[in-house]
Amino acid sequence: MAERYLMKGNEVIAEAAVRAGCRHYFGYPITPQTEIAHYMAKKMPAIGGVFVQAESEVAAINMVYGAAGAGARVMTSSSSPGISLKQECISYMSCAELPAVIVNIMRCGPGLGGILAAQADYFQAVKGGGHGDYHMVVLAPNSVQELYELTVEAFNIADRYRNIVMILGDGMLGQMMEAVEFFGTENVETTEKPWATTGSKLARERNIITSIDTVPERLEAINNRLQAKYREIKERETRAEAYRCEGADVIITAFGTVSRIVKNVIDDAEKEGIRVGLIRPISLWPFPVDAIRAHIPTPKAFLSVELNAGQMVEDVRLAVNGEKPVHFLGRTGGMAPTQAEIVAKIKEILGGQTS
Repeated sequence: MAERYLMKGNEVIAEAAVRAGCRHYFGYPITPQTEIAHYMAKKMPAIGGVFVQAESEVAAINMVYGAAGAGARVMTSSSSPGISLKQECISYMSCAELPAVIVNIMRCGPGLGGILAAQADYFQAVKGGGHGDYHMVVLAPNSVQELYELTVEAFNIADRYRNIVMILGDGMLGQMMEAVEFFGTENVETTEKPWATTGSKLARERNIITSIDTVPERLEAINNRLQAKYREIKERETRAEAYRCEGADVIITAFGTVSRIVKNVIDDAEKEGIRVGLIRPISLWPFPVDAIRAHIPTPKAFLSVELNAGQMVEDVRLAVNGEKPVHFLGRTGGMAPTQAEIVAKIKEILGGQTS
């Protein structure tokens, strides 16, 4: 039977992880995601799970490596500078093909920056961040309800492909309170993990999990296998929402909480006789190229609205491939664009001015 509560976004992520079967959490406090760790600190001991506040973000992600290697459903969470510290081990885990869920509730930078919301970690999340040819699956919810649903699904995807999945939110989403409806029964996939380092007791060959191989031919084979997996993920796990794109004069691309502002903009613009649509990438990697390309014939131009200096707009431009103009509107430092600013930008575009 469904349960409905008023909850903060960060706490919903933690509860969703528990409902998805996560019993191991390792983290380090940093605003604006610390409530995830607070929730796990209370919840895990009560259900027989493991909570460790590590001495650093580096220690936390290496604990995740160990638990994932033993076959556990495991999660860590942090915010922008903390994720930077985890990048080396994220690369190690990607080569070792260890499934885990990592949450990044983004704050503004560069550097320590500030604690308000931003989307400036897009490049870090979808272009790698760490070294080597690897990808995380990156999911971008835009509501507390989606935080719940996509966190549960993140664990399924991680185990399905032996891959890291990142939930990429922002400070507004993590801190806002909304009604969330928890399902009576979660769609939790059970995945066998014969590769896990659970102890062989001489009953089988030893499982060895590592990310180093100094033989070029073997390392290339590992990379080729990873790339084949990423192609499969692109085919099966790409997600996007297309909203009122039919007949649109301008189609806006936006993710996360910005997409919520844009939906109000669509109503504002309609009152002035301007038709605006929205394409919201839900998976930032794999990026929904086909969803964008399907609507290229419709608008006079595209507009990417982001809480950064221009990051996702590069992938939008690659998807559009020069067939229509692609404009950009961004705010930084924890500032968010107003509905009036976005409408003014749309009018500027339709007036023939360049961005």
